Amino acid sequence: MKKIVLFYALLLAATGALAQGPPPGMGNSGDGNGRSRSNAQTPGQSLNLDGNVPRGNQKVSGFVVSEALTSAVEFATVALFSKDGHRPVDGTAADARGHFSIGRVAPGNYVLEVSFIGYAPKSQDITVKKGEDADAGVIKLAASTQTLQEVTVTAESPLVEEKVDRMVYNAEKDISSRGGDGADILRKVPMLSVDLDGNVQLRGSSNIRVLINNKPSTIVAASVADALRMIPADLIKSVEVITSPSAKYDAEGAAGIVNIILKKSTLEGLTLNVDAGLGLRGSNLGLNGSYRTGRLGISLGGFGRAFYNGANVLLDQSVLQNGQTLLTRQNADARDNGLFGRYNLGIDYDLGKNQSLAAGVAFGTRNFIRSQDFTTRLYTDDVLTSTTYRDVKSRDLSSSVDANLDYIRTFRPGQEWSVSALYSESWLTNNFTAEVLSASRSLTGRQRNLNDNTNRELTLQTDYVTPISSNQVLEFGIKGIRRQGNSDFLYQTATANGGFSTDENAPKGYLNYSQNIAAAYVSYTYATQNKYTFKLGTRYERTSITAGDQLGSIHIPSYQNLVPGFNLSKSLSQKTTLKLSYNNRIQRPGLQQLNPNFNAANQQNINIGNPNLRPEISNNVELGLSTSLGRAYVNVSVFGRQTNNSITRIAVPSDTLAGAIITTWENIGREKTLGANLFGNLSITPRWTLNGGLDAFYNYLEGQQAGLTGRSEPVSNSGFVIAGRIQSQLSFGKGWGVQAFGGVRGNRVLLQGTQGGMGMYSLGIRRDFTNKKGSIGLAAENFFGGMQMRTTLNSPQLRSVSINQIYNQNIKLTFSYKIGKMQFKETKKSRVKNDDVMGGDSN
Repeated sequence: MKKIVLFYALLLAATGALAQGPPPGMGNSGDGNGRSRSNAQTPGQSLNLDGNVPRGNQKVSGFVVSEALTSAVEFATVALFSKDGHRPVDGTAADARGHFSIGRVAPGNYVLEVSFIGYAPKSQDITVKKGEDADAGVIKLAASTQTLQEVTVTAESPLVEEKVDRMVYNAEKDISSRGGDGADILRKVPMLSVDLDGNVQLRGSSNIRVLINNKPSTIVAASVADALRMIPADLIKSVEVITSPSAKYDAEGAAGIVNIILKKSTLEGLTLNVDAGLGLRGSNLGLNGSYRTGRLGISLGGFGRAFYNGANVLLDQSVLQNGQTLLTRQNADARDNGLFGRYNLGIDYDLGKNQSLAAGVAFGTRNFIRSQDFTTRLYTDDVLTSTTYRDVKSRDLSSSVDANLDYIRTFRPGQEWSVSALYSESWLTNNFTAEVLSASRSLTGRQRNLNDNTNRELTLQTDYVTPISSNQVLEFGIKGIRRQGNSDFLYQTATANGGFSTDENAPKGYLNYSQNIAAAYVSYTYATQNKYTFKLGTRYERTSITAGDQLGSIHIPSYQNLVPGFNLSKSLSQKTTLKLSYNNRIQRPGLQQLNPNFNAANQQNINIGNPNLRPEISNNVELGLSTSLGRAYVNVSVFGRQTNNSITRIAVPSDTLAGAIITTWENIGREKTLGANLFGNLSITPRWTLNGGLDAFYNYLEGQQAGLTGRSEPVSNSGFVIAGRIQSQLSFGKGWGVQAFGGVRGNRVLLQGTQGGMGMYSLGIRRDFTNKKGSIGLAAENFFGGMQMRTTLNSPQLRSVSINQIYNQNIKLTFSYKIGKMQFKETKKSRVKNDDVMGGDSN
């Protein structure tokens, strides 16, 4: 009977800890999955467990604190037993101040038992007199001295979780990705695919919104691939994939939202974590400290990663120029070296019982240098006409800062008002220097491209959520975003021994681009007694743009959008849920798509942005079914998407450089996608899990391209894309664990051709120390030969085949250790979520 009392009291505490989830009363009809449940119990509210125990009018109250008196023990379990016979009387949970109160207690002698995870339980005799309330005083709990090796974990979160509105990949459980970067993690996430350059796709679309801790960053807006290189894999806690965002999210992201959650201290006390890795192609070092006491919490951390790798690129392309066929055959060996880091400082403070203030600042830095040796042979009508040699060093340097301030006021569980501000700024430098060599490899001249970019963003928003009945919730809010992007570029030349000077005929210019967005949304959730849950919402956004370059003003009309969204879930049983959703999305161009810099690091394959790009609009529908079958969990979904004004890359021949092509961004017209996802997770034994997924979809694109006469003509392309992954984890005794992963992505459909598929695999083993404060591991990736990608382009004026070989075989040794002593403490989340700018493609 004693265990039953403690169980119910612990259940009571857990319910209180989830007070920030669905509002009280929603549980009467169903949770987000439509499953019925009883009303929630709040901390401090007593729960009578034995109807045979006499009740009275007195109460027993007190406070529970840590033995060091540094904090209250929130949600501590408090149970009251009769001293005679030790019969259960009542139970409750302490509130956020550590206070508890048990009412309707009859006079008599009792035993009060207090417990909480991480502390040694404590018992105390107490006497209740007639007509007098009993004060248990301050009960001090000592930290538990039981070591973790004596505890058997039976409810550990899985590697992949399917929630009502999103899929969550718990990256902290991926032992083989330690020492890598964010791209290594995202390659293993169901529904996502990441190419060799770190460009991310969701269900075949690169038009997604990537957030970090629910917040945007200007470095992500400039280039998702660059942002992923900045984030060490060891810093990522989880990755959330949201394919049908509600009206509360910005309307950006045609295919959905990818939210990268970084590790953050949720504990109280003082601690220092050390993470390090040493590998053949990359090494990393991270220090993360935090201190929390009472109402104040401070965290300070820094992670750095060094990267070194080799690559080879082969190019075979032909173009029609002035009635002649010019064929380029090119070979380039590349050496990549990078140094990436991310550093953060966070402070949160409880202003009162129901109010909190949080502030943070994060710095990011990237120093990526690529050295390439180009050998280029040019053929005119099958006759070799020239052979050139170029040594090119590209410098992709950037830094960023993100600062946020959030105020949250909770009126009661489920009713909350928040005000948030975010300022983000990034500085990017994309320069290259080229040395032109003679046939004897002597230096004959030099070229230099200087391109500096600045991206600033200020966001203000306020949100309010409240239950309006036992089974209905209303949310609404307003938001303003002001963006400013600037880019300056020029070309300079020099002789073999002279200094650089600006050639008036060389490309040069600038872009000033300002964007203001005003938005408002309303969302309504309704749960029925027969286990249906409806979520309806709409979002209004108005966008105004001012732009100009060296030629004058660029006229881009203001536009406004009404973005509806609908989500329906039906619980078919306790183990099976059916979901249907529809939403309308917007995809605005990012700085990399707009940047007019004439990037000719490879003079045969030139890249340039397009400041005249318009946003693309998509309509999405999805039907999904998730179910549990014994030890297995299966999720299957079918989806369809149509996108107008689709932003994609277009290649055309150069008018001035022989045999060269220019790749830029255009609003091509229309794109349609129809596909399905299948994901499963199987617990073969309590220590052995297997999960995998299969993505298959049909993609159709139509637009315009230049014909043989130079005039635009219709073009279309279509095909099937298939991707899959499988992963297995096995835990042994004495802290040993092993993990294996394999994944493959088929060819991607482009308007003018295909981008080749790729595969990757990894194997890792880890040993946790006996005291559970650290671990050491060994992992290997792509150890049979690295990765390769083949891209083909075809049009009436050009044909191009490029093969990119990345020699990224890797073996790495990882180490982590935790210093300090911590206690559990809830953290406050930042509220700003900008979801409306397209990340750049680093190709």
